[in-house]
Amino acid sequence: MVDGAGKVLLAQRPPGKHLAGAWEFPGGKREPGEAPLAALARELHEELGILLQGAEPLIRVPWQYDDKSLLLDAWIVRAWANEPASLDGQALRWSDPWSVDIADLAPADRAILQALRLPATYAITPADIEPVDADFVGHLVRTALERGERMIQLRLPRWLPGQVRALAAAVLPDVRLHRAHVLLNGDIEGALALGDGVGVHLPARLARVVNERPLPWGQLVAASCHDADELAHATAIGADFATLSPVASTPSHPGSAALGWDRFQQWLEGAALPVYALGGMRLDHVNQARSLGAQGVAGIRGFWHSAA
Repeated sequence: MVDGAGKVLLAQRPPGKHLAGAWEFPGGKREPGEAPLAALARELHEELGILLQGAEPLIRVPWQYDDKSLLLDAWIVRAWANEPASLDGQALRWSDPWSVDIADLAPADRAILQALRLPATYAITPADIEPVDADFVGHLVRTALERGERMIQLRLPRWLPGQVRALAAAVLPDVRLHRAHVLLNGDIEGALALGDGVGVHLPARLARVVNERPLPWGQLVAASCHDADELAHATAIGADFATLSPVASTPSHPGSAALGWDRFQQWLEGAALPVYALGGMRLDHVNQARSLGAQGVAGIRGFWHSAA
């Protein structure tokens, strides 16, 4: 549930229950044969006393606890009647999604929080930009932030790590002003040094040798994935989100076989974290990607033209 100020409703699991004391998003189990939306309406009425007036799908999270397997089917609820009340005796609180300590949530609910936090688009800088054009890239990033982009990867393979860090430091005041994030490609140490607002995007070759989350919660960690096993590993190391590619053929990787939307959706169904479609994506692919369960789309070409 999301109110008009963008705050989300959390409930605390009561004593005596599995994961007692952990916070979670209100909801409950579907009855046999019950449609997801009908189950959501029933559970929210029984638990909070509200009447559901509309909802939209957010993310489906398969999760394995020691003694049980779950599939959390999360929806965003923005319209309801009646004031939410604690009918089961559970503590309730409204919180800004970015103020929630993710470690306080039940593990299966953490991907839901990340899906609420993350935008529908993820812009990646063109790879052919030279270090001499640092001022131009800074202009691109600031303009993108002004037009609404909230997550940008600085993927600049022709630059030295120190040059990319200097660029990130230069745009960081604007990034923080807009409550946005820039991610350094493969530079964990740089992200740690720069702190809040700077994350890391792990290329597949680096992600596969990382065995635990490399940054504190709050600094984003992303992973490039190309199959279901890499998506599972991204979840295991605590990544906040992943890209799955290539969905379609791209000029930058003409020899790579495209997944296509059907296989993309198939692998997405087993993913327990938000996933962006990457490879041949345009901004007008957002709705298609989200209809299949993705967080949105990521890309290079077509994501910067209006910022130039």
